[in-house]
Amino acid sequence: MLKLQHISKQFDDKVVLDDISVEIGTGEIVSLLGPSGSGKTTLLNIILGLTRMDQGSIVFHDQDLSSVPMKKRGFNIVFQDYALFPNLNAYDNIVYGLRNKKGTVSEQEVQEYIDFLELQPHLKKRISELSGGQKQRVALARTLVTKPKILLLDEPLSALDGVIKESIKQRIQSIAREFKLTTIIVTHDPEEALTLSDKILIINQGKIAQFGTPQEIVHHPQDDFVKQFIIKQLHIKRQNIYNLFGEHYA
Repeated sequence: MLKLQHISKQFDDKVVLDDISVEIGTGEIVSLLGPSGSGKTTLLNIILGLTRMDQGSIVFHDQDLSSVPMKKRGFNIVFQDYALFPNLNAYDNIVYGLRNKKGTVSEQEVQEYIDFLELQPHLKKRISELSGGQKQRVALARTLVTKPKILLLDEPLSALDGVIKESIKQRIQSIAREFKLTTIIVTHDPEEALTLSDKILIINQGKIAQFGTPQEIVHHPQDDFVKQFIIKQLHIKRQNIYNLFGEHYA
């Protein structure tokens, strides 16, 4: 269980996060959803330990991590641009993070992650030779081999299209289920959040607009902002949402 308790953050005179409190269960996929500038990326960075909060606490399995530095939290992130090393092949990128963790992960375990993400045919390829979906899978494998306690993803689908995007969505869901890995995703796209997540935290101007399951948010939006944000963003994607939630948003 991850508990975010009364988290607030201010940059100069601007309040970016205002009293954010939620509980995220083990193995759940939770999307942080909101318009640009809503505070969702700042919240992700606070969970990671990259940004310090002004007030509040982060509790993971009853341990207060509020003052624990990023390297000791045991969380890991896949950045939006994948942050892969172009001078290394796919395999060397995957095992790069293990250089200072000898003995913590066996070669057999590394191979299991490679097989799970179907990367075996691409291990010797340079990063420039990989497709967007293959790069995303390499980035996921590099993160998984470090055995993170929580997986954080920053706009993981934004650079992908069509079938590749759907494939990565399914893999993220499989990872969370297979490894019981709590997964937190930043996205600006309601369709991604609704079709990928167990729960969605909608943030508006630094405050919680709604936290609930996709069904709760679609059928019972708590206020006009939630309803209008979802409707506006899904205007050209109605069929996908109709397939999942029926005529409520068709």
